[in-house]
Amino acid sequence: MHKAAVIGDYDSIYGFGALGIDVFPVEDKTEAVHQIRRLVKGSYAMIYIVESLAEKIEEELEKYRELISPAIILIPGVVGNTGAGVLGVKNSVEQAIGSDILFS
Repeated sequence: MHKAAVIGDYDSIYGFGALGIDVFPVEDKTEAVHQIRRLVKGSYAMIYIVESLAEKIEEELEKYRELISPAIILIPGVVGNTGAGVLGVKNSVEQAIGSDILFS
């Protein structure tokens, strides 16, 4: 059975455990890269990652961008929203349907 995971600072992700999502708090870039590699090799279909952390390991995440599974989805953390998660969804939809979903 496939599972879902969330990676980020503890304050941003601890509530996801109540939803049945596996929670992996990390404190630095090295720890985050190690954890993402472990989860990608595991049975995780979805990996949520806090936007501020994703910025720090963007090079590592790029390796998995074309994979169907796991889906890596950026979410805002407690320190604020960078807009990277919304932009990622927008770009994916544009690629899939050939049209902008957010009319500026």
